[in-house]
Amino acid sequence: MNINAQSQSIGLTGINNGRELGGYPAADGRRVKRGVLLRTAKLSVGTADDFKRLRDVYHLAKIIDLRSEEEIYGSDLTAAFTGTMNADLDPVIENAEYINLPILDMKKQTAYMDKLLDGRKLPDHTDTIGNLALFIEMGIISDELYYWFVDEDMGKEGFRRLFRELLTLEDGRALLFHCSQGKDRTGTAAMLILSALGVSEEIIIEDYLLTNVFNSDRIGREKEMLEASGKVPPDKLDTFLMAMDKVNVSAMTKVIAHIKEKHSTVVNYIVNELNIAEDE
Repeated sequence: MNINAQSQSIGLTGINNGRELGGYPAADGRRVKRGVLLRTAKLSVGTADDFKRLRDVYHLAKIIDLRSEEEIYGSDLTAAFTGTMNADLDPVIENAEYINLPILDMKKQTAYMDKLLDGRKLPDHTDTIGNLALFIEMGIISDELYYWFVDEDMGKEGFRRLFRELLTLEDGRALLFHCSQGKDRTGTAAMLILSALGVSEEIIIEDYLLTNVFNSDRIGREKEMLEASGKVPPDKLDTFLMAMDKVNVSAMTKVIAHIKEKHSTVVNYIVNELNIAEDE
């Protein structure tokens, strides 16, 4: 389809990876409504103009935060990814309801990592490259990461409730869903929503890859930083970038194939695992 990134932009200047799912061809010759399904990275870096735009232009009704409590309020594990222990709360936007629907069970993740570490310690949280290297070595960061989102109970409950919130959304109002970088959990949520609307797999993957367009400046700076560090082997560079602000097509194609292997179609997964009926 060759999606035009500008046509999907929602015009935010502080919030990263801000775009919409509207305009795509869907089932029965129809198109996804414009200005209703918004996806972004975390909102805490937004400007006053961003929040005004979400309120006045998009008439934002619901903010769905797909992050864990540990990410929002700070923890050792999330600090290892982000480099900071600080809380990272969403701002209050007038007339918009905030709903936290975590997709990853961080307590379960921590227990799993402790088992893999087998007595080893994570590097200091300020050593982002060292922590990422260890996570990649342990397989925590890989192109099969999204399996956690769709298979684990917390992920299924989060996506189930996201669909329920969409089903009760008032006409003329928008729903915004986001995680930290607006690419992995958010990308998986977008894939499920677009699949439910009958958008083709080809377009879903194109939409997913728009992250690399919207984050191109950040990815470029991160690539330079990783290369300059001398700590990242060239064959691992892309995996490190995937853990930061880039997406790799294999992560999305693999999770779609993973779902289809178990359920034949993504829609069957939505019906059978998320308990969203066909007529809904």
